[in-house]
Amino acid sequence: MTDSDKVFAGSIPKFYDTLMVPLIFEAYAHELAELVAAYSPRFVLETAAGSGVVTRALAPKLGADALYVVTDLNQPMLDYAATRQGPDSRIEWRQADALDLPFEDASFDVLCCQCGAMFFPDRIAGYTEARRVLRPGGRFIFSVWDRIEENAFANEVTNAVALVFPQDPPQFLARTPHGYHDLALIHQELSRAGFADITIETSQKVSRAPFARDVATAYCLGTPLRNEIEACDASLLQCAIDRATEAITMRHGDGPVAAKIQAHVIVATR
Repeated sequence: MTDSDKVFAGSIPKFYDTLMVPLIFEAYAHELAELVAAYSPRFVLETAAGSGVVTRALAPKLGADALYVVTDLNQPMLDYAATRQGPDSRIEWRQADALDLPFEDASFDVLCCQCGAMFFPDRIAGYTEARRVLRPGGRFIFSVWDRIEENAFANEVTNAVALVFPQDPPQFLARTPHGYHDLALIHQELSRAGFADITIETSQKVSRAPFARDVATAYCLGTPLRNEIEACDASLLQCAIDRATEAITMRHGDGPVAAKIQAHVIVATR
């Protein structure tokens, strides 16, 4: 992972929320929210909340006396998420690093994190922090994307953009969002952080968009792939979107388009 892989700023939060969230994150957010709510937690912490898709799905499922602390490392993403959430006295918004959480030991019943662990520069440290802030019997519930070959649109965009930059192909999607999919490694790192009760389930869904260009725009403008493309040659950003649109259209038609997405959902109990 490079430093630019973690930069969600400028126009990225808006494109991320309006295009990426409905494309690949929304369905998993509802699944994660149902899983968290099933434990009837009173004190909930969310890390790497992004633009707040899990927050919007989970908050209505929590009790009236719940405390829901929503955090992200990127203040611009957190600011955007807060604008998308209606007034709710149960929710506290805080900028926080998942590897160095500003909370007391044993503070929460559940810690949830959707597709954020892949961005941790030290996952064992992040998992150790998760365990520290959980109460005995508390659950760390999180998800990560499966390998890029199991996520059609991401794979097609990556291959198409690589044709625009054959000497230095941008690999953000394969390197980071889809770079942490080895189930044995996930289990091993959680165990090293002190978790003993670990379950992992693979969840397959369908990604949908009105048009092929919506998919290409989502990945090229709504993720740090944009940073990588612009670092190569900012003048070719539109060309990259066009090539990705052509690749998706060739495989799935112009629209509506649909393709397989796949993630792993993990529950680790303290």
